[in-house]
Amino acid sequence: MIRFRKSVRHSANPAFSDRNRLQLGARAGTVYNFAIMSRSPQQRIEQLRRELEKHNQLYYVQARQEVSDFEYDKLMSELIALETSHPEFFTTDSPSQRVGGAPIEGFETFEHTQPMYSIDNTYTEEDLRAWDERVRKTLDGEQPAYVCEPKVDGVAVSLRYENDLFVRALTRGDGRRGDDVTANVRTIRSVPLRLSDERRESKDKSGKSNASSRSGSVAPAVAAPVFAVLEVRGEIYMDNADFVKVNERQREAGKEIYANPRNFTAGTLKQLDPRIAASRKLQFVAHGFGQIDPAPDDSYYKILQQLRGIGVPTGEQTRRYATIDDVASWIQQFAQIRPTLDYNTDGMVVKVDSKAQREVLGYTSKSPRWVIAYKYPSEQMPTLLNSVTWQVGKNGTLTPVAELEPVFLAGTTVKRATLHNIEQIQRLDLYLGDTVTIEKAGEVIPQVVAVVATERDRSAEPVVAPVVCPSCGASVAKEVDGPYIRCENPACPAQLKERLRHFAARGQMNIEKLGEALIDQLVDAGKTKSFADIFRLTADDLQALPRMGTRSAQNVLASIQTSRGRSLDRLIAGLGIRHVGTTVGRLLAREFASLDEIRDADVERLAAVNGMGDVIAQSVFDFFHSDAGASIITDLKSVGIDPQGTPKVAADTSLLPLAGQSIVVTGTLAAYDRHQIEELIIALGGKFASAVSKKTSFVVAGENAGSKLEKARELGVTILTEAEFLKKVGRE
Repeated sequence: MIRFRKSVRHSANPAFSDRNRLQLGARAGTVYNFAIMSRSPQQRIEQLRRELEKHNQLYYVQARQEVSDFEYDKLMSELIALETSHPEFFTTDSPSQRVGGAPIEGFETFEHTQPMYSIDNTYTEEDLRAWDERVRKTLDGEQPAYVCEPKVDGVAVSLRYENDLFVRALTRGDGRRGDDVTANVRTIRSVPLRLSDERRESKDKSGKSNASSRSGSVAPAVAAPVFAVLEVRGEIYMDNADFVKVNERQREAGKEIYANPRNFTAGTLKQLDPRIAASRKLQFVAHGFGQIDPAPDDSYYKILQQLRGIGVPTGEQTRRYATIDDVASWIQQFAQIRPTLDYNTDGMVVKVDSKAQREVLGYTSKSPRWVIAYKYPSEQMPTLLNSVTWQVGKNGTLTPVAELEPVFLAGTTVKRATLHNIEQIQRLDLYLGDTVTIEKAGEVIPQVVAVVATERDRSAEPVVAPVVCPSCGASVAKEVDGPYIRCENPACPAQLKERLRHFAARGQMNIEKLGEALIDQLVDAGKTKSFADIFRLTADDLQALPRMGTRSAQNVLASIQTSRGRSLDRLIAGLGIRHVGTTVGRLLAREFASLDEIRDADVERLAAVNGMGDVIAQSVFDFFHSDAGASIITDLKSVGIDPQGTPKVAADTSLLPLAGQSIVVTGTLAAYDRHQIEELIIALGGKFASAVSKKTSFVVAGENAGSKLEKARELGVTILTEAEFLKKVGRE
């Protein structure tokens, strides 16, 4: 076996181009071939793969390094050269596949086998202890053990292994479905392409393989897989040191610097060319799991140890404690450790250790009840206010943004911060050139929270409200009963761009290839002045734009054509009506069969829709009866956008089994998810309510029902099991 000198250097070498790798591999071959001449190409390939994966696990899982980066790259280059010369020995789990292949066309979405829920946050020890009390109460006083993990500020993903081979990586997406980013995640060295296990090694003490044939070729040792299926949930992130180097290169090249490591990581995972992802030093750490076969240990902490043992990186600062007192103590200690870490973290995630106890605790509609994230107090930094710009939203709202002297805050280079509205500016008594205090407290967007008035220059001028729109120059007006200023020009280009982005977004018409930059180009070129203009675009229109080739234009047109089939609720949500999003769009589409039926309904009829109120009803009515709204609808119809649907609620609901009844559902049902049971209740004439009151007709209680069940008992509201409910409505 070839031996290399050890190195204490801990920085990874930038990725080589394929050509450089092949050249280096050839050179490495001339140096070392004399030592491996007796081995067949397949034998050497297998040896190199084992060697490289061993070094990956040492570096990324055990935080140790036995060879220098230069020596590691020589091994990798030799492997690539051999695999290029002998494609018959190619395997998808080879370490060479991390370098990234050819660009891919786009990203498919897939449904998660188990939802990826969000996590509730708490900001005080008092709230943390209150959560612990709720947990113990639900567990009938039983004291759970807790596992604490740093909340890494990265991009959540789910990695799927089948028979120990890495097969797919999905982003969290909306929690139900995620984007397939397998090609890019495959390039991350800390993500094992094959799960390791000591059973997989089939060697005698001399180091020779037991599996061989007379021809000299070697078949890989066969061992039972550790897992038939393993879904590892975790975070992909970038070290702060590597991020600083990236921005240094950007600055030297005269390019715009990236805002923060998380956004840079998210952008990297969405690159269509995996070679870009391969060149960036992303890392992965596990913090959960989805589907596992065979069934795992009851202890989450032991599962993490098992994952680490088979090559999956887990958090070094992970701890297991018996009581909430111990958890609170560790959270205080970790506050001192956080600034010394190489990665960004804004809190500590606390989880119930026992899988059985987790099942008892269950879920809310958004989050598990067995986990909570403790967020550390906000971080603040002073900096200079250079100017204030005003952004124009899709409904004309002007939002002030502070343009700041760049400052590093909570792992982020901050150049801009929100000022919310003119009343906030007046409360702060803000002047141009002021020294201001900015804060990040679990918020994505930093905000200005204070002004150091003692450092103000005497010649400084106060920040005042604009009198005209910064985009179109039209007059603006402040709300009589609110803090917002709005542009009064419906043809304002900035408003149009925002409206088009909203219309084309995933939750609305989902025109995948119509991105922000392309919308800007189309509006600036005068090619798109309305929603309907999107459907009038031609290949010539698109190819006239900078950097738009024939194939790209065809992809955009195909995406637009696909969106023509979107349902009525998606179209309603995309129109940009005030107070109307996907939920209200769905409510209206259930009640009315077309845009014309919505237009013909009066305010009283709209307000009577199950789930809508007077304010939303008035907003919908005003849109459909305004000149601008009527013009939008007519224009869309002229290009064939007029989806028709069949309302799911009968015109006469008096004979339906749940007519006039208000129903609350709590806990997990066996036969229906939350959306399905809501659909069923409304279809049967009932009202799906979110809170229990004296007006509630009855409560349907599933598994792990929580506070709503207790409230129903207090008020004497009828409680039905899922089976009793289905029998009541004739669906048993």
